Amino acid sequence: MPSIQRTLSSLVALAALAAAPLAHAGASDTLCPGLGDDAEPTRPKYELFYSPYTHHWTYSPEHRTVHALSLSRRLENGRFCGFSLFNNSFGQPSAYVFVGKEWEGLLSSVPQLSLGVSAGIIYGYVGRYKDKVPLNVGGFAPVVIPSASWRLTDRAALQVQLLGTAAIMVGGTWRF
Repeated sequence: MPSIQRTLSSLVALAALAAAPLAHAGASDTLCPGLGDDAEPTRPKYELFYSPYTHHWTYSPEHRTVHALSLSRRLENGRFCGFSLFNNSFGQPSAYVFVGKEWEGLLSSVPQLSLGVSAGIIYGYVGRYKDKVPLNVGGFAPVVIPSASWRLTDRAALQVQLLGTAAIMVGGTWRF
């Protein structure tokens, strides 16, 4: 039971860290500069991502189904920041706080395609799974996640995220 309490306490702390920029919207010292700006009021400000499927490159009987849900605040120049809650590949409750950048329209012949990358801190690989992510200290580890999106409409897209050398995550996004 103490390990569950530690995990929940850590997730609450990580969620508080993710919410801190929202509390300081407009402040110059935020991790997400421009969070309070509203330069384009008609543009969707948020993006919701849901993934029901993760494909691991190597089979393990310990792998569990991964579901991820994230919320990002879209900023100027393709930047974004946000947080994700998910159960990791070993069934542990986990979280990811991130900043990132998306490049839309890189190829004029394929305007639906965009590439992106997010970087941040992940929490959740603890106990016997602590060595499943590099540089893990106390369940916290730095992460960089490249992605590719295929825009279906102005608001909806399909997205694939590369999870290091372990897996790919497939899901959909909705801007609002």
